[in-house]
Parts: sequence; C-alpha cells; structure tokens
Amino acid sequence: MDSDQAAIFRSLLLGSNWIERTDDFAGAMRSATRRADGLMLLGTPEHEPWHLAAHLDDEADLSGAVDLRPTLLRWAPPPDAPPHLSFGIDRLKELRRGEPLLIVAEGIAQPSMLERIDDARRAGGRIFTLGEKDRELSQLAHESLMIDDGVPDLVTLDLAEHLLSMSAAAAESMRGWRGSLRRLLDRVSGP
Repeated sequence: MDSDQAAIFRSLLLGSNWIERTDDFAGAMRSATRRADGLMLLGTPEHEPWHLAAHLDDEADLSGAVDLRPTLLRWAPPPDAPPHLSFGIDRLKELRRGEPLLIVAEGIAQPSMLERIDDARRAGGRIFTLGEKDRELSQLAHESLMIDDGVPDLVTLDLAEHLLSMSAAAAESMRGWRGSLRRLLDRVSGP
C-alpha cells in the first residue's frame, strides 16, 4: 500500500470515529516525543514493526519532523546488525521518564512482553499501543489504539499503521488548527 492508497482509505473512513481516534492517538504520541529518535518502537518477538518504522521514517523526511523518526527495538538483533538496527529490548531499561514507547502487537502479547512493558511503564515511560483486541496490553498503555469490535471491517493492522504515520506527520499542524478553532468557537459562543 502506498501513501495515495492510504489517503483513499482515510477518506473512506471519515464517517467513522476511527480517523478521530487515530488523530488523537498520533497527537498524544507526538506531544510525548521531544527529540529526534526519541520515539521507541517495539513489536512482538514474532513480528517486528519494520513497516511502521519505515513509514514513520518517510514521514519524518517528508515533513521535517525529526521527532517522528523511531528507534526500532528488536528482541534479538543479530550481532552484525547496522548500528541503527542494533537496539535490543534491553534498551527499555534505559527508558527515561516521559519517554514514549510505541508497541505494535499483532495478536495477543505474550506474558514476557507484557512484563517488559509493565517495567517500562513503572520506569516512567509513556506507553502507546497499537494492536488487535488485546485487553491486557491496552490496560498497560497510557494511550491505546486497538482494532476491536468498534472499528470498521476495512481497518487492518497494516492500514492502521499507514493511517497512524499519516496522522502523526500532520499532528502538529492539526493541533494548532484545532486550538485555533476552539478559541474561535469560544469567542463566538461568548461567556
């Protein structure tokens, strides 16, 4: 799927609350990310979120928003991995207070993964989850975007990753626009 196809799907979903949920999630994620490579991205041991990492990296290049460029954490990086792909799960132990961690989980997260995420949360990390019907995982998150029963059938994890990367790139300008609209409505409605 390319960005034009994702834009078409986005327009098809405008009548649902999925786009608003995605935009809100992306805005919260962007506001928690304060520096380049500050967004940590983690998948399951079975599925590394290369797809989302690439899209966020592309959006960072296109928009100039370097804080979108994620640091991909891997469960078992090979010893000969290039430096930008060599961050292991132990990086979570260095998590700073407020530092964002985005978890992408296809299916149900394993107990060992949930334990690591809980540790990261206790260390002060800001936890964001994108996944499919995983109540335990979403309960660990500060912000959660789950593909569950309230989501149109059209939305898959693949599409959700595309929509999230698009929304994250637009989050800064949308936050300013929504704030301006809110102030205008406050003035019009009066005290």
